[in-house]
Amino acid sequence: MGMAYPRGRGEAPAEEPIPVVLAGARGHGRRHLDNIRRLTAEGTVRLAGVCELQPLTVKELGDGLGEPEQSADLAGLVTRTGARIAVICTPIHTHADLALAAAERGAHLLLEKPPTPSYAEFARMSEGLRGYGTVCQIGFQSHGSHALPAIRSLVAEGRIGAIRGIGAAGAWARDEDYYARAPWAGHRTLDGRDVVDGVLTNPLAHAVVTALHLGGADRAEDVAGIELELYRANAIEADDTSCVRIRTSRGATVAAAVTLCAEEPGEPYVVVHGDRGRITFWYKLDRVRVERDGAPPETTDHARTDLLDNLVARLRDGTELLVPPDRTGAFMRVVEAVRTAPAPVPLPADAWRTEPGAGVASRAAKRRVVTGIDRLVTAGAERLALYSELRAPWAARPAEVPHP
Repeated sequence: MGMAYPRGRGEAPAEEPIPVVLAGARGHGRRHLDNIRRLTAEGTVRLAGVCELQPLTVKELGDGLGEPEQSADLAGLVTRTGARIAVICTPIHTHADLALAAAERGAHLLLEKPPTPSYAEFARMSEGLRGYGTVCQIGFQSHGSHALPAIRSLVAEGRIGAIRGIGAAGAWARDEDYYARAPWAGHRTLDGRDVVDGVLTNPLAHAVVTALHLGGADRAEDVAGIELELYRANAIEADDTSCVRIRTSRGATVAAAVTLCAEEPGEPYVVVHGDRGRITFWYKLDRVRVERDGAPPETTDHARTDLLDNLVARLRDGTELLVPPDRTGAFMRVVEAVRTAPAPVPLPADAWRTEPGAGVASRAAKRRVVTGIDRLVTAGAERLALYSELRAPWAARPAEVPHP
């Protein structure tokens, strides 16, 4: 029996590059542009169109991509170019509408995270995609790491004993002008629309989703309870220093402590706690360290499958998609909890200080640093604890938040 393929544009011969359009080619979108350039050089795809409010200059487009059509109308661009893949890297609150517009016209999707700013939008988008018969890859790159199946195998083999929980820690630094880069940056809402651009839901969303994955809780029904503490040191609407603890339907505990106001920024990680050891995964580095009672630590580096490569393989030969929407349902429960929670609590002025900016290109910029936050982030991942339980002087324990 032949392989069943998703509906959409007719399947091209394997040797013919797949036409791609990119919506949002500036900012973070430059990484997608460079990745498309790599795959173009390999003969896998060709850039058929770029969707931006203002067309890219020749310098911005760079070499090796030909002369793609440029337009601010994604739907029209997909139709005219015959694109079979649309890469969407636009503001969070535009994701669902653009994804559905592209899918309606036969394009399969690589959609940046977070998928949508609310669970209702996520459900609407997912239902629409099913109706159009197109596939969608959500841009959680950590799910492409070969370290994940390796860690799952180690756990299944009992290498660190019974699992007592999964913690995540992320201590990053962002200058104050990070929140001026776009009108939606650092907002919970904009012009009456949900945005939810907080540290848990966007910059360090990978820490949350990776911890959930290793806790066996990818899907919406895997979440049984959520506790949240949302704070902000910056003069923004959303959170920049927060923690969450999730109780899964299997009774596991997944906790994440994150900040964009670190004293000494470091690599974010997820740690799997066992009763006879632990496994630490630095997900941006694809690096794993196994520490077991009575044995020296073992550190290994792993390869990674690119998500656009994986999407192309799905269209070519039916390879399983790494991050379909349903595998981000549990994360979207967290997004919804953040969206519906009370506004983040401003930290008192004596809880943070101002230091020179961390960005190379912004020497004159300033950033806000929360005193002692690095220690709290580490302790939160280690003890699966909230900031209030760690006795942060500015933290007050909230009630468990509702989730759909």
